[in-house]
Formats: sequence, C-alpha cells, structure tokens
Amino acid sequence: EGERLVRRMTDALVHRGPDGEGQWSDAQGRCILGHRRLSIIDISEAGRQPRTSNDGRWVITFNGEIYNFRELKPVIERAGGQVRGRTDTEVLVESLALWGVGALEKLDGMFAFAVYDTLTGDLVLGRDAFGEKPIYLMDLADGGLAFASELQALECLPGFAAGVDLGAMGELLCFQYLGAPRSLY
Repeated sequence: EGERLVRRMTDALVHRGPDGEGQWSDAQGRCILGHRRLSIIDISEAGRQPRTSNDGRWVITFNGEIYNFRELKPVIERAGGQVRGRTDTEVLVESLALWGVGALEKLDGMFAFAVYDTLTGDLVLGRDAFGEKPIYLMDLADGGLAFASELQALECLPGFAAGVDLGAMGELLCFQYLGAPRSLY
C-alpha cells in the first residue's frame, strides 16, 4: 500500500521531473522514498535518485542544487570519504554520511532533502537556510509522516484535508508569501 501511495505522489509531480523517477523502500518497512528527476548537472544514470551512500547506510532524495559540490569533493576525500561520480547528490549524501547535519554549514546552494539512516531508522529533513526549496509535511492517520516538495503530491493521500485557510490566503495575497508552518490548506 505504501509503495502504491508514494508512486501516486511522484506521478503528481511529473511536471517537475520528467527525466526519470525512482523509489526506494526500507527492508524493515520503516521508510519509503520517492523521487522525480529533472536532469541538469549530470544527465547520466549516475544522477538517479533516491541514491544510497557509498557505504550503503544512507539513502537520500534531494531537490535543488549544491553550487559548491565540486569544491566539496576533495574535502570529503581528505576526510576519508569517497566520491566516485560527478553529481551534487552524491556529494550531498557523502557529506551527510561524514558530518551529519554539520554538513549543512559547508553547503552553498538551494536545496531540500530527506536522508534516511538505514542503521538507526532516523529520517532527517533539511533545507537551505533561506528555504528556497519547500518541504510540505503531513501527519498520517497511522502515526507516520508524509512529505513532498509540492502540495499536490500530498493531495493524493487518504486523509488530506483540502479546506482553504482564509487567513493564509489573506497572508499570501498581502505579502505574496506564506510563512512556515502555514500552507493554503
């Protein structure tokens, strides 16, 4: 059921990522990650997501761009990590594998990501300091959490409440912006 729902969510975002799609499921059933791909930096299969870290522990789905990924590659290698390809996604997941959330201080870019630790079962959601790439969250009836880069992906889920928040609508019309944690719903 979960994999089918994640597929519906990624299908709702085909306009954002027409170049490919991917899905990853935790063997213990704790997490499912989906991704729609728009190929910009590396159009080869090496840029496919969700992506697993070289040690197999971490799995990431990532939206955005890490501007300084080329500069970070030798820093990762000097710290004992390995970067085999030339994608900003690999640099991001290997940075997180080495430094945890401390990696965020080293990044220059616009991004939002979810990285899952297959060892502990922890999921970390992160984004750049300016919040250029959004992450929308939804609590699920079974106690789980769903997230997406656009609201229409969450609209596919059972229990999504589609009532418009008139206060949020006023804020959007007045400021052309909605402050977190608000959305139009």
